[in-house]
Amino acid sequence: MFSSGFRRVAALAAACLVIHFATVAVASPAPFDGLDKQARDVLADLTPAAPRSLDERDLVARATPAAPHWVVYGDKGAAGTTGPPDASAIKGFNVFLLSFLLTEGAWDKAYEWTTLTDAQRATVKSQYAAAGIKLMVSVFGSTDVPTSVGNDPVSTANTIAAWVKQYNLDGVDVDYEDFNAMDAGTAENWLISFTKQLRAQLPAGDYIITHAPVAPWFSPSKWPGGGYLKVDQQVGSLIDWYNVQFYNQGATEYTTCAGLLTSSSSTWPNSALFQIIASGVPASKLVIGKPANTGDANNGYVAPATLAGCVAQAKAQGWNAGVSTWEFPDAAASWIQTVRASSWPV
Repeated sequence: MFSSGFRRVAALAAACLVIHFATVAVASPAPFDGLDKQARDVLADLTPAAPRSLDERDLVARATPAAPHWVVYGDKGAAGTTGPPDASAIKGFNVFLLSFLLTEGAWDKAYEWTTLTDAQRATVKSQYAAAGIKLMVSVFGSTDVPTSVGNDPVSTANTIAAWVKQYNLDGVDVDYEDFNAMDAGTAENWLISFTKQLRAQLPAGDYIITHAPVAPWFSPSKWPGGGYLKVDQQVGSLIDWYNVQFYNQGATEYTTCAGLLTSSSSTWPNSALFQIIASGVPASKLVIGKPANTGDANNGYVAPATLAGCVAQAKAQGWNAGVSTWEFPDAAASWIQTVRASSWPV
């Protein structure tokens, strides 16, 4: 503690001397020249930031929102609507995910977004920003199996990042569902390389990156490659949060508050919300994912009013990550308002 503090004082003194001489010598070297990293960091803290350009201010507006996250996927077509719905239709959500961007290109809502003009997209983004809603794209889904078919993780990440930038979105949701690769123990390293490259192209604070693993992939000692616990250990700091799919894992899995929050079944051990937290994943990053109705998943549905009680129980135990749902328009403003009613009312 002492030695670290002493070095910082010394660095501060060196930085202050540089500032002094920079003000009296017109032809002096740049103020960072000749300083070690710590002194440069101190000097950066003391130097007023230049005014941001309009582009830079737009990037700042994309910064990751604080939890809770209220996330809705959109894949279905809707009569009279091209691209995302009007912001008023999803009041209470703060993230809309255009689904899906596949390795072969954009489909469904993601494709609809590309058919709008630049001006139309800018208008939608402005309306969403005013409503506090981030607009992102979800990639892969149940259709793509990028690891199994041999897609390179780095080039795949580059392609996706370029698409996000081209179409002025706030980030990417990685809905990776290559179950054969997870069973084989090859999914984890692919995801780790992919996420590193995606984050390199889409810097933290400027863009949001989320993942959407199924809950059982967090079960310890279940997966030969370590499952999502390994992914979180290796690149969790690069992922803003997880839209965890607590559904489609068995008729009775995650269908009660106890099964969802505290005690998963022996089929998928230690994969309930607080069990995942106990394995080391931050509570603030574990968003509870549920289908909007019985038709939106094979199983795992919980009625919105019941889910509201589970969310309130989790909040009382210190959790605050939020809820995600598949999909709009089955989940719209009234759905999320019911789910939030007992915890974070709209």
